[in-house]
Amino acid sequence: MTIQFPDLDTLTFEEAEPGIGILRINRPDRLNSQTVAMFHEYLAAGRALRDSKLRALILTGAGERAFCAGFDLDEIHVITEMGVREFLKFQETATGGIQSLRHLPFPVIAALHGPATGGGMALALAADIRLAAPTLKMSAAFVKVGLSMGELGTSYNLSRLVGPARAAEIGFTGRIVEAEEALRIGLVNQVVPTEQLLDEALAMARLIARNSPGGVRMSKRAIQRNQEITSYEAALELENRGQALLTRTEDMPEALAAFKAKRRPEFTGR
Repeated sequence: MTIQFPDLDTLTFEEAEPGIGILRINRPDRLNSQTVAMFHEYLAAGRALRDSKLRALILTGAGERAFCAGFDLDEIHVITEMGVREFLKFQETATGGIQSLRHLPFPVIAALHGPATGGGMALALAADIRLAAPTLKMSAAFVKVGLSMGELGTSYNLSRLVGPARAAEIGFTGRIVEAEEALRIGLVNQVVPTEQLLDEALAMARLIARNSPGGVRMSKRAIQRNQEITSYEAALELENRGQALLTRTEDMPEALAAFKAKRRPEFTGR
């Protein structure tokens, strides 16, 4: 598979094996902290990957020190010097970049180590699945720099993962949530040894890639859309339509034939 990925300064991409990609935040000397340019590059990465035939994407930070330590304070003057309209435009760019990764049609697995704070936490929450090393430290630290937790989708995603009361406590205090607590409250799916983090993410991506591409993509769409609607009937309508569409693909009869023949199905995504 050939993916035309742009040449970016703050992000790198590689196809680890067929159908599985790795997107790395690539500023290890600065704890992979975010810059104004990086938010533009999230959007460029999302556009490049959106129409690829990837089955899963692993999102992680380069180096051994951090996933992403939020916005680089060496660039904070850029933000503080913006007028209101200019800042709103920047916010729309930043949120659009993270949204483009959240809305990729295939699953995104975040492999988290070290700090995932502020905008780094927002980026981690945009993934579908989160695996953590014991070194993980998460924090919605926006209040510590005079901003609110209503930033980069954090208030939306965090409250849906851990509930509004716990999200309020984490957001209002700006305290650090370490790996074991993150696991206990449902903020991450698993905690694995640091040296096994990427291997475990790859193993999970392989499990996903074994399944019907259309089924997995429609499952992701159903999960995300059903977080955004409150009606049970609307949720059923979405599910019913998705299932009906999937019966028209080549993969469903192949899966049934494989089950009857007691063999592994050969999914094509068609």
